Amino acid sequence: QVQLVESGGMLVQPGGSLRLSCAGSGIIFRLYAMGWYRQAPGKQRELVAAITSGLSTTYADSVKGRFTISRDNAKNTVYLQMNSLKPEDTAVYYCNAALSDRVNYWGQGTQVTVSS
Repeated sequence: QVQLVESGGMLVQPGGSLRLSCAGSGIIFRLYAMGWYRQAPGKQRELVAAITSGLSTTYADSVKGRFTISRDNAKNTVYLQMNSLKPEDTAVYYCNAALSDRVNYWGQGTQVTVSS
């Protein structure tokens, strides 16, 4: 059974930092491209950052220079380091594991709220 379990979401003040984690099980983690998506109320889910099995990374323009995605295949975990957080970063953040267009899995999401 495939499981992706996110953690680390919480309430943080503008300008603060958070690190999200996503632990995977039931998959050969190192073969999967891993991504972080987010969905704010009333908006579509959007890609925030992704990292391939070969460690290539991509970021949404809105988070470039502030967020960093990384992975530890030995721990079957992908991370999202978020710095200089803004209120517009408030959303539910989801972890995704993708082997192909037809083989991908989602976590349950973790809430990030940026507010003073």
